[in-house]
Amino acid sequence: MSKQRYKISVIQLNLNNKLENNLKKCTEWVRKAAGKGAEVICLPELYSSHYFCQSEDTANFALAEPLYSTSFKAFSDLSKSLGVVIIVPFFEKRMSGVYHNSAYIIDSDGSEAGLYRKMHIPDDPHYYEKFYFTPGDLGFKSVQTKKGNIGTLICWDQWYPEAARLTALQGAEVLFYPTAIGWHPQEKEEFGENQQGAWMNVMKGHAVANGIYVAAANRIGLEQYIPGTEGIQFWGSSFICGPQGEILAQASTDKEEILMAEVDLELQEEVRQNWPFLRDRRIDAYGHLTKRVID
Repeated sequence: MSKQRYKISVIQLNLNNKLENNLKKCTEWVRKAAGKGAEVICLPELYSSHYFCQSEDTANFALAEPLYSTSFKAFSDLSKSLGVVIIVPFFEKRMSGVYHNSAYIIDSDGSEAGLYRKMHIPDDPHYYEKFYFTPGDLGFKSVQTKKGNIGTLICWDQWYPEAARLTALQGAEVLFYPTAIGWHPQEKEEFGENQQGAWMNVMKGHAVANGIYVAAANRIGLEQYIPGTEGIQFWGSSFICGPQGEILAQASTDKEEILMAEVDLELQEEVRQNWPFLRDRRIDAYGHLTKRVID
């Protein structure tokens, strides 16, 4: 059973480095967050490497790891020693030719509380994820941990109200969104403000529509490793909001930071009692949502 109050944290980092360096950095920052009182801690998407999906290159598959190997062992030991829950997004090699964009939810005793595989896979300029990732097959789910009931979605999933709703309906108290999103530098001046605003607004909308806490952990920094391209400038702006979309913590666009906030289940209950969106859903009228288009 969840505690009525617990502290959550998202960590915003520059991860444009080698695997062993990123692992060391992330373990250090998780320790810092735990030292500040965080009980559930989330890292950014694909924490262990630079954002390699800027190109379609089979050499990048070498960055993937099998289940329960390097990342799991390191963060399982860390979770157990610190007594915290850690969300660890990683590049999963399931078998030869089958790879996922995944996240462990590691419980405070070091055990695996859950595994999530990214369901929505984008294919945009320099976000060529369909080349690398098989769509998730574990569905949307709430994971019970010793601290609380946690829903984990990943980056492109954050644009889909269906994903947030289905996770919330299973009892999740918080939606965590490990993320890697930024600007194409040549587009920033013209489109940057609206792009970043849309990203925040859609997740705040999920919080309001479901009466749920939302926490997004993004990376920062210019990652420019392909000759002849401007790279991606990751916009940071990680945030945590409450069940009415109120901002509880907000990061900068360019600094490594730890954000903290408290989940208050009594407040969540009060919000849902007064704004009973879940009560008033017309589930008898939503059948067409399973169709691609409505003819």
